Amino acid sequence: MDEEPLVSVVRGTPTPEELAALVCALAGRSASEDSPSRKPTPTPWTRSARPAAVRPSWRSSGQPR
Repeated sequence: MDEEPLVSVVRGTPTPEELAALVCALAGRSASEDSPSRKPTPTPWTRSARPAAVRPSWRSSGQPR
């Protein structure tokens, strides 16, 4: 193996749990960049908190639903 490692510990002696947490964090970070980003759809609960975002204007916000 003549390749350099992707991650190396420079200082300290991490526990196996700490190394596992680091690997999981790095894997999660790289996976999010590879997958296409999708804008999450708002839930009905989120939409109810922002009724003005659904209304076309401030005039219609006072009208019954």
